[in-house]
Amino acid sequence: MVLVSGELIPTSSPDKDKIKSAKLPPCSACASFVKSFENGIERTARGRFEGGDAAWEQKNQKKGYAISEVRFVEIQETVCRDVARGESQCHDNHQNWEESLEEWWSLGHEKPDLKKWLCEDNLKVCCPDNHYGSKCDSCKKIGENGQLCSGRGRCKGSGTRKGNGNCQCDTGFSGDTCDQCAIGFFQESANSEELKCTACHKSCLGQCTGSGPTQCLACKEGYLMHSENGCVDFDECNFSETNRCKTNEFCVNTEGSFTCVACDKSCASCEADGPDSCIDCAQGFLKNDNVCVFEEVANSAAAADLTETEASTQTRPEVPEPVDVQTDEALDRNTMEDNALRTEL
Repeated sequence: MVLVSGELIPTSSPDKDKIKSAKLPPCSACASFVKSFENGIERTARGRFEGGDAAWEQKNQKKGYAISEVRFVEIQETVCRDVARGESQCHDNHQNWEESLEEWWSLGHEKPDLKKWLCEDNLKVCCPDNHYGSKCDSCKKIGENGQLCSGRGRCKGSGTRKGNGNCQCDTGFSGDTCDQCAIGFFQESANSEELKCTACHKSCLGQCTGSGPTQCLACKEGYLMHSENGCVDFDECNFSETNRCKTNEFCVNTEGSFTCVACDKSCASCEADGPDSCIDCAQGFLKNDNVCVFEEVANSAAAADLTETEASTQTRPEVPEPVDVQTDEALDRNTMEDNALRTEL
């Protein structure tokens, strides 16, 4: 694993190879090489072995180990190995700049700063801080507080042979010298020396007069202006004009927007997730109790219901017709009265 910009990258990953072969801008590449070389100087500051060969050389050589050829070689043996982004370029530059390095090393104890000597004065790929462009012009965008870019930004191209010298303001600030609040921010303090710019509410479009959705001058897409609550979320899923989901997707409202989610595989169209939320079933599926299931399952369930119905009909016992007892008794009385009448006659 190697640490690159705070992230651990496996040493054998394609990302690692891509990072290693990255091409840095000329000044950044030179600065990266100088940093690696200076790391070597620091690493060899006490020699290879404390009290060993380096101590002997320091004592016996006229120049001493600190500025010896031995130390110079030792530094170059590991230079660029600690460079993550642009290591291959660093090795190439080392080969191209080796004679210049030897010249700088030969200056002994009076060597000037390596970055200034190599990158600025000899290779001419960098400028001093707060200078920019091919001629290393001075950055001149000074704010009312006397600071470059009012202390709220940096000079474009500072330290390089690129840029135009204008201010690149920090987040939240704008203006020629970064002395104003940027669009999407509002000013909390009136003192220009202590200018504090705070982000508007996320529902605001452009400028605002303070914090919260009620201070928006206009609302972003996905929000509507309410007379009392300011910018409020607009539910796009409730309107066909704004719901742009496909037939086999359903809409889920989110803050200021919406998301289209794929229906269950059993649905051709749906209103929510799951086979019980299908409006129409997909090919190969049928509805069974308002749930889309495989055709085989649905057909088997239908056949089972039919069989159960038929079986219930066949095994049902015959129920005798009800007898009206009162009617039979009335007939018997009539018959007895007729017989008595005949006897009298």
